Amino acid sequence: MLLAAQTAAEGQGGILGTLGSFLPIILMFVVFYFVLIRPQRKKEKETQEMLASLKAGDNVTTIGGICGKIVSVKDDILTVEVGADKVKLVFERWAIRDVERPEEESEESD
Repeated sequence: MLLAAQTAAEGQGGILGTLGSFLPIILMFVVFYFVLIRPQRKKEKETQEMLASLKAGDNVTTIGGICGKIVSVKDDILTVEVGADKVKLVFERWAIRDVERPEEESEESD
């Protein structure tokens, strides 16, 4: 009877000991998730929403640094008007880095 109690205690200690050795690794993955993975997913989601909401009249900046105004949107193709000569350039939707909407500028000036 004493031997059975001792064997049961060793079995529980073995499980707790194994769990205790994996605990730092598990905590490291949890911290890694909250510090790196979660913010990256949030940023990707915001970028996808921004790209999906592009419309004519928005002022945009491309990943190449070209600034202009969207003239037309057809599926994933955007026509952007740039410069004083109003040159029209064609871009894919994914090439847009930043967008400024005209209504945001009018709200800021009030």
